[in-house]
Formats: sequence, C-alpha cells, structure tokens
Amino acid sequence: MHPDNAATPKPAARHEHGATPARFPVLVDAALRAAGWQPGRWDIKQAEIWADALREHTSPAGHRHTVFPAAVEAWAEFGGLTITPSGPGRQIAPATLHLDPLHGLHHARTLGDLGRALGTEICPLGEETDTAAVLAIDSEGRVYTLDHTGDWYAGPDIDHALAALVTGIEPVRLTAG
Repeated sequence: MHPDNAATPKPAARHEHGATPARFPVLVDAALRAAGWQPGRWDIKQAEIWADALREHTSPAGHRHTVFPAAVEAWAEFGGLTITPSGPGRQIAPATLHLDPLHGLHHARTLGDLGRALGTEICPLGEETDTAAVLAIDSEGRVYTLDHTGDWYAGPDIDHALAALVTGIEPVRLTAG
C-alpha cells in the first residue's frame, strides 16, 4: 500500500524580511491554542502513561501495540487536546480531533496489519470525533487515518497532518501496489 501522489499542505509562507515562518497556518495555530496547546508544551509523564497502557494491552487474539519515539513525542506535545476547527474546510469538512491514543487501544491487529502492508510500525494517535476514524502515526512520524471507508494518508509528519485535517484538506487514500 502507498499513498497516491497528492499535494500535502505547505508550511506557512515566510514572513517579510526573511523571518522564520510560522510552524502552523494561522487557523490551525488558533485551533491548537484554543485547545490548550502552546509552543513548548511537553507532557512526557502522560505520554509514558499512554505508552505503558498500550504496551500492556493484549487483544483476545494476542495482538499487541508497538510503541516508538515518534508516537511518544506526538503524545507529549499534543496528547489530550481536543482540536476543534473553525470555518469551512478547503476540500472536505474539517475534522475535530481528540488526540488520545487510547481511542486506538482495541485496534492493535488493524494497526499491525496496516504497518506490515506499509513496511513500518504503526501506533494509535487519537480519533476524529465526528466519524470515529482512528488516527495513527508510524515510526517515521507519518500520520494516517483509518475509517469504515478505508485507510488514508494524512501527512508526512504530525504538523502537516494536523494542518490538513483541521483545514479540511482531503487525505490521500492508501492503495495496494
């Protein structure tokens, strides 16, 4: 499986006089801050609690989660936030996100299967609250969303994925091949 070729959201444009660009587009930054995020947010204690809960869980069929640094880092910075977009989406309806990996606790087999198909390891990240789609992150930091219609590539990293989902940029369907 691989993502079809499609544009991912571009980082915010450089400010006048060559200043460092903003990390997130304005609307995404505003939604993140309204949810309680700020630059430097880092709750490693909570991230480790989630990591332990996922590592300790075994499905009835014996499937287990794999936990890796990219997931723990994403949880430490964004975990626990409910991000509610404002305004219409650019291509599709923007997603309200709850970044709590325990939404994917009972998806160890599904995430493991997807990881094998993609040649990577995948761990839960949270949920799109309106659709109950599971958000997941791989060991390289790429973000996916899994719902009843299929598996989707949301972005090459957490920043791009949050920007795409919160602004309603359509994710790319994962296809075999």
